[in-house]
Amino acid sequence: MAVCFIVQPIHPEGLEMLRAAGHEVRFASSPAMDVVAREIGDAEAVITRDAGMDARAIAAAPALRHIASHGVGTNRVDVAQAHARSIIVTNTPGTNVRSVAEYTVGLMLALARRIPEADAAVRGGDWGFRYQPEMYELHGKTLGLAGFGTIAQQVARIAREGLGMSVLAWSPGAPDSVIEACGAQRAVTLDVLLARSDVVSLHRPLRSDTQHMINDASLGHIRPGALLINTGRGALIDVPALDRALRDRRVGSAALDVFTTEPPAADDLVRAMPRTLLTPHLGGTSEEAMQKTACLCARQVIDLCSGRMPDHIVTA
Repeated sequence: MAVCFIVQPIHPEGLEMLRAAGHEVRFASSPAMDVVAREIGDAEAVITRDAGMDARAIAAAPALRHIASHGVGTNRVDVAQAHARSIIVTNTPGTNVRSVAEYTVGLMLALARRIPEADAAVRGGDWGFRYQPEMYELHGKTLGLAGFGTIAQQVARIAREGLGMSVLAWSPGAPDSVIEACGAQRAVTLDVLLARSDVVSLHRPLRSDTQHMINDASLGHIRPGALLINTGRGALIDVPALDRALRDRRVGSAALDVFTTEPPAADDLVRAMPRTLLTPHLGGTSEEAMQKTACLCARQVIDLCSGRMPDHIVTA
């Protein structure tokens, strides 16, 4: 049977599925692409997470037939190079929707009630932090969702039904019926969304037209003091522009779970911005989501090796 090369750790149930189907499982000693290129050898399938698969790693694997992306995004996979070699690329849509949505709401609550700062205050002996200003309820506030795919739709339902928030959605591709079904209202432009929202959450895919969509110009329209959440893609935000908006308090605070470079380097500006909550791409890493995602990756590897086409093939 086939050799499946695991670039980054996945849930044990996915590994058990592969082994039960008779496949050999090997592990990279590091997710760095130069290491992957040295170690991939005769693998016919690869499962990779946010490390992706670049052109040199693909070129180093003459037997490779399948790259299974552990997640929806394939920005770090050289899909063009894979397709040029007739290598199938798959992803796992839907497996982490609830987890990312819940995490997004958790970040909103953490910013609104300044939970990380409160924790640091108690550990530092500052009980007087409880008298600090700028801690807010989310009930009655307006949540603006930039993008309205399945994760944003779930966030909208939790925020509206669970927290009593009003929801605005800006999404050029979402039908009115989908927005209305979630109890949201359409914002006709991103600038309108930013101007009317107390909390802004980013859920757009990363493409040439969405890169740095949050920039100096768009932040000029944001409601003063608004909270900004990004569990989408790091490069949706122009980091120097956000830094300026935080320092002049156009943005009240920001929670970022995704970054242009992951992990951010020691001198990355994102690590020095004021009033920010930074987490290491945790949105989809609940136990439940990790299990579902790993098992879907494994099932698609097994399908292709058995002569069946996988369900979720990335075509572009």
